Amino acid sequence: MKILVDADACPVVKIVEKVAKEVSAPVILFCDTNHILKSDYSEIKVIGAGADAVDIALANLCQSGDIAVTQDYGVAALILGKGGYAIHQSGRIFTNDNIDGLLMERHINKKARMASSKNHLKGPKKRTKEDDLRFESAFRRLLSEILSHDLK
Repeated sequence: MKILVDADACPVVKIVEKVAKEVSAPVILFCDTNHILKSDYSEIKVIGAGADAVDIALANLCQSGDIAVTQDYGVAALILGKGGYAIHQSGRIFTNDNIDGLLMERHINKKARMASSKNHLKGPKKRTKEDDLRFESAFRRLLSEILSHDLK
């Protein structure tokens, strides 16, 4: 099991690394050439800049049983399709039961934005300590479920 992180502007990299160290799980951070990452623990893969280049590289490297940390629903769907696990930086765990609804919601929201220039959506709220705690709790729960399943 590897943990693959779409690390371009990802606010939970340090949390992922801290928890991964505890279970000796390897972490690979993916970023494009516009970002500079440093880590004492993770392998860093710098992918050429380009639309979805990091997403494609992460999905291509993923294997069954791996975990992806991504906020992209499309990437999460690809990971699930390969038998992997995916978690959003908010702590939402993507599953085969919820991914179709999330993709449909994303599609509907995109159509609404394109239909009218008056539909300006606000950006995301500022990240809080509670957001970090929620992610860490969900990430630990996901890892625990995967590791306990592997031991059976």
